Amino acid sequence: MFRSKSVILFLLTSGPGFALEQPATLAGCAGIVDNVQRLECFDRLAADSMNKDNEKQGQADVRAPPLPQRPAAGDNGSNERLETFSLADHWELEPENKRGTFVFRPHRENYLLFANYSSSPNDAPYLPFRGVAPEFKGLSRTEVAFQLGFKMKLLENALDQPVDMWFGYTQQSYWQAYNRNASSPFRETNYQPELMAVMPISLQLPGINVRFINFGFAHQSNGQASTLSRSWNRLYVQAGMENGNFTLLARIWKRVGTVSDNPDITDYMGHGDVMGTYRWKAHEFSVGARNNFSTSRGAAQVGWAFPLGAHIKGYVQLFSGYGRSLIDYNHSQTTIGLGILVNY
Repeated sequence: MFRSKSVILFLLTSGPGFALEQPATLAGCAGIVDNVQRLECFDRLAADSMNKDNEKQGQADVRAPPLPQRPAAGDNGSNERLETFSLADHWELEPENKRGTFVFRPHRENYLLFANYSSSPNDAPYLPFRGVAPEFKGLSRTEVAFQLGFKMKLLENALDQPVDMWFGYTQQSYWQAYNRNASSPFRETNYQPELMAVMPISLQLPGINVRFINFGFAHQSNGQASTLSRSWNRLYVQAGMENGNFTLLARIWKRVGTVSDNPDITDYMGHGDVMGTYRWKAHEFSVGARNNFSTSRGAAQVGWAFPLGAHIKGYVQLFSGYGRSLIDYNHSQTTIGLGILVNY
């Protein structure tokens, strides 16, 4: 009778309708006295663990990939570009920076000033034409100014040396767009092609690293004739330096050839210039200067570019001194302009 009751009790406790709670931990299974039931408990916990792992793996497989993060508002993706700007990339100084020949690259700043105000417009070169165009009453103080340019590599590692030959072009235009009395003419456009031999170096100076030396020839003219003609040629040497987000370009030049329309141009334009640029987050601050110490004449320019879009920045430019353009090489004025600068 006792044996029959034990069998009935076992069948009842092992059936699907048995409501007693089963051990959920290894320690609970270890406390079971019966050997068969203890092993079944361990097997059940192992099976449950494997099922849970399979379910997690299946969910991970069907989970959608994370979406790419967009730049935060106001960042416009430009912070990274500015923070990673380097002279090595701009001039392709290292093997990993090389992009081959005949590829258009940025050279100098590309900007458009919608309103460029002058404290003293240079009317003198245009006075002889008042008889021909009586509607011309003088230059407007506010005009549109823009600068466009590019460079491309002509030769890479010329003569099996680490020297690249570049061609560069820069155009500056000054448009009297708001001078309706004079039919809104372009009062001046300067064209500057140049050839450059750029040699990478690595010279550590106190606080700054010299990254390249540039030997160049530049021709600049305004394409005019008679009394409005201005032009000159220069040979120059330029050093490019940087330290973190700060870059410095320093150049000296020697005028070559003789030009009768502006023989004294170096008295006002000097024999060299410097340009420093500091990049902070999405902002760009620049200061440039040139001076002839013999005549105490020169010019200074300050610029501030601030974020607007992915490839466009707002731009404020302040200039003071001689040589705002070639036609103004011997005329001193102060100008301030507001517009946009194109990122590169």
